[in-house]
Amino acid sequence: MRSSLLDEFEARGLIADATPREDLARHLARGPRSIYCGFDPTADSLHVGSLLPLIALRRLQAAGHRPVVLIGGGTGLIGDPSGKAGERALSDQLQVAAWAERLKTQVSRFLEFGAGPTDAQLLDNYAWLGELNVLGFLRDIGKEFSIGAMIAKESVRARMGRADAGLSYTEFSYQILQAYDFLRLFQDHRCSMQIGGSDQWGNITAGIDLIRRKTGEAAYGLTLPLVTKADGTKFGKTETGTIWLDPTKTSPYEMYQFWLNTSDEDVITYLKYFTFLPLERIGELAGATKRAPEKREAQRVLAREVTTLVHGTAAVEEAERITAALFRGDVGSLRIDELAQMVGTLPSTNLPAAPGVALPLLDVLLATGLASSRRAARELIASGAVQVNGEPAKDAGATVSRETALFGRYLILRKGKKTYAAAILAAS
Repeated sequence: MRSSLLDEFEARGLIADATPREDLARHLARGPRSIYCGFDPTADSLHVGSLLPLIALRRLQAAGHRPVVLIGGGTGLIGDPSGKAGERALSDQLQVAAWAERLKTQVSRFLEFGAGPTDAQLLDNYAWLGELNVLGFLRDIGKEFSIGAMIAKESVRARMGRADAGLSYTEFSYQILQAYDFLRLFQDHRCSMQIGGSDQWGNITAGIDLIRRKTGEAAYGLTLPLVTKADGTKFGKTETGTIWLDPTKTSPYEMYQFWLNTSDEDVITYLKYFTFLPLERIGELAGATKRAPEKREAQRVLAREVTTLVHGTAAVEEAERITAALFRGDVGSLRIDELAQMVGTLPSTNLPAAPGVALPLLDVLLATGLASSRRAARELIASGAVQVNGEPAKDAGATVSRETALFGRYLILRKGKKTYAAAILAAS
């Protein structure tokens, strides 16, 4: 027996590990299932690394299953060692609780929540982990775990094998807590399947084993691949830092640019992972990339689809308007909030400038790093290679000021066709 859902996951490359495929396909085919994924509150926002499991839950919901989003208000106080090279710093309980509330709001954008049979549920494991009695937990749950089996888990072996990083008992116990989460969800909500990143396979199988020992019933698991970049750099990072799902931490324009800058080597994989486009359409985009890579059609579709999913249609339209204005040199047409989004993605320099005080353009080019010397700055201007707020700079003796800056603050500088920088003028 095969499941069209699993076929879809396989075709998109979304299965890293899974419990036996035929058993899993049969289980999914026999009726709506509750399927959970956990998100620990380690910051006040999720980042793009969390998108893959969120989108996977959305695919499962579209196929008629019930997603359960488990916020780790309890496990977030411990710290998951999976994928970490060293001990995670423990956060204050009130801080973790505040982060958990932020995440609960954030995930609501990606799934349909409610009381229907396929409507998503939102739970917090602090509800049961916070009430545990240590002696009872060790007697009833701890005795089900073999130290040998726990040490054999990849997340534990990887850390214990490093001379420069040990593993505390606190993090060592994380897999027991996650397994207990699965047991509680199985018993209280008939949640029979867990999904997660590929680094969660050991924790997921620990939960499956615990459910079998305590109830005699079967549970299932599936992990998603680790998202990588073809050039070896870390996915979800840019020169300005992590790409967050919170628009106050990463603007929609910056989110759009992140996906727009995807390499030709990665773009088709990301279209399969992060969008709901039919595979036939993705195949067409793969062909377009091969025929005319300079048009970056696949990248534009990827940026539009994912940014719409995260921030909505209006945010995408705004991001595309900013992108077009920067390309055309028509930055003067942008609103101040749009300029602020643009500047957030450019190398930026703060320059003191009192009202009425003019700054030599040569000095601004030096300060922003667009020229290595005043002589080089003069040569750039003489060759017509410099634009200020979309206008060509023709005079090496030109000055700028808060009166000539956009909204009294912003200078968008361009060198050649592709090198940009921003100067932000502030009162001295």
